[in-house]
Amino acid sequence: MKRRGVEITGRTDTAQAVNDQILAIQQRLLPEYGPNWHRHSMAGMKVEALARTIYYTDLYRQIIEVPGVICEFGVQWGATMAQLINLRSIFEPFNHSRMIFGFDTFEGFPAVTPQDGTETEVGDYASMPGYFETLQELLALHEAAAPMSHIKKHTLIKGDASKTFPAWAEENAHVIIAMAIFDMDLHAPTRDILADIEPFLTKGSILVFDELNCANFPGETLALRETLSTSGLRLRRTPMQPFCSWAVWGD
Repeated sequence: MKRRGVEITGRTDTAQAVNDQILAIQQRLLPEYGPNWHRHSMAGMKVEALARTIYYTDLYRQIIEVPGVICEFGVQWGATMAQLINLRSIFEPFNHSRMIFGFDTFEGFPAVTPQDGTETEVGDYASMPGYFETLQELLALHEAAAPMSHIKKHTLIKGDASKTFPAWAEENAHVIIAMAIFDMDLHAPTRDILADIEPFLTKGSILVFDELNCANFPGETLALRETLSTSGLRLRRTPMQPFCSWAVWGD
């Protein structure tokens, strides 16, 4: 779990000490890595980050034959958005119809409700002032290094997704959603989008949940149960992540 940019994972003192030491070494070495810093910096990649990278790579492979866009609800620092852009370059470099949309307030949780439990506060998961513009620049640079870079194939939508998704849906009535990633952690916006997303799905679309069956963030599971129903979906999980689950629509 993470609050206001501070990681709260219940690590042992030894694990925290290892984490701090790797960070210190990485910060010292980064200026020395040279032009291939992006490769050499993987020397400091921890197992959790590598597991998550593999997880999303496996998910992306499943939608290659499914037409449509990718929507990520809950972006924060944009690590998954950047990975998705690069995975598109690897697996389907000329599929410029695979737009990637990222929804986030970029100011943390706008509101919390009793359904969200006792571990959440307004403002949790905020990035930093002005980060919306910084992430736009960063993602544009990733795309600039990709095939067909003259076509913009990603968009960030700033604001409460409960309010921005209906406007997006109206403007994108032609869209099929091949993969929807729910990482907002909260009950209300997750419920609101799940209630409206079905017309945009096709058989084979993937619904991805980041905090399902999670006591610290109960709102996501409650939202799914109230809309699409957990009993009507065949949920799958990966051994590489504790709370991440997904379902293939129509399966």
